[in-house]
Amino acid sequence: MKTSFNQISLNITGSFNIARGTTERVEITLIRIQDENGHIGIGGATPTAYYGETAATMRAILPEFLEIIESHGMEPRHAIEQRLYNHVRGNPAARAAVSTALADIAGKRADMPLYELWGLDPTDIPKTSYTISLDTPRAMQAKAETAVNNGFDILKLKLGHDNERNHKRIAAVRQATPDAQIRADANAALTSQQAVEISDILANYDIEFLEQPVPADDIDGLQFVQAYGSVPVAADESVITAADVSRVSDAVDIIVAKLMKCGTLREVRRIAAVADAVNCESMLGCMVESNVSIAAAWNLAPLFDYVDLDGSLLLSEDPIGGIPMDGNAANLSTLDRSGTCAVDTVE
Repeated sequence: MKTSFNQISLNITGSFNIARGTTERVEITLIRIQDENGHIGIGGATPTAYYGETAATMRAILPEFLEIIESHGMEPRHAIEQRLYNHVRGNPAARAAVSTALADIAGKRADMPLYELWGLDPTDIPKTSYTISLDTPRAMQAKAETAVNNGFDILKLKLGHDNERNHKRIAAVRQATPDAQIRADANAALTSQQAVEISDILANYDIEFLEQPVPADDIDGLQFVQAYGSVPVAADESVITAADVSRVSDAVDIIVAKLMKCGTLREVRRIAAVADAVNCESMLGCMVESNVSIAAAWNLAPLFDYVDLDGSLLLSEDPIGGIPMDGNAANLSTLDRSGTCAVDTVE
């Protein structure tokens, strides 16, 4: 096995604003793994400071990870991923970069796309939502109208700490996009009482569900919102791995899985399976990421009830080719390449 990695910085179109702050650029780590037969696996990840990772922590740990791969590259993927987890329990984005590269090379060895390798139906795939980041009501209205005009008929609105402002944002977006499916995401910005108040408002504007209304560790708060609010509740920040699903399943209606949180594609699959077992719906989400990781995640989309895989669409540039999109619909059955369908054009 030969391995290497490099890091690039990519601009977001405009800026990406949520209740926790503003992001204008993202740091992408790219990994390449070449086996003895010349197959090259391409993977990558975007570290997130909220989960304790940065480009610097990625640079620090990846040489150790790549040394493990070079020493044990003939082992099955799950065995290598377990070695990385045993080596350092944290650093999920760094492990996700390796996981996507290993999955890509597995698909190329088998000469089939990953969804086929995993036995999934490429026609059974939800459309992705498109995120309207936190801004003034007028600015969010304009962004939403542009998104719908560009073919995105499912929107996700970011909410802030102030419900009066949130109400104005919701009303403005719904006025401009009367036929769109709309979801809301508070990114843990609200108290449970505020969340119930905004949930009632969301219902009046035909909003599908409310994602992570309260802080991640406030499971009682989630349950309060589910019991007294008017729209379904989704748990994102409260769920890191499959082990967290049963802890929150009685308090929410929807479980959100993200590769950058849980560390491996295999763990994403586990989250979907456990959510189904406890009678929760599930959504496959993302951070603002490059196609290098978004493409891999799309191959798992048939396992989920909802999809929020717009991370690469929010970038003003991306040197990695991904899954072809028609508006917010990705048709995996059109793929004619093996692996994840992420094509590295960075020299």
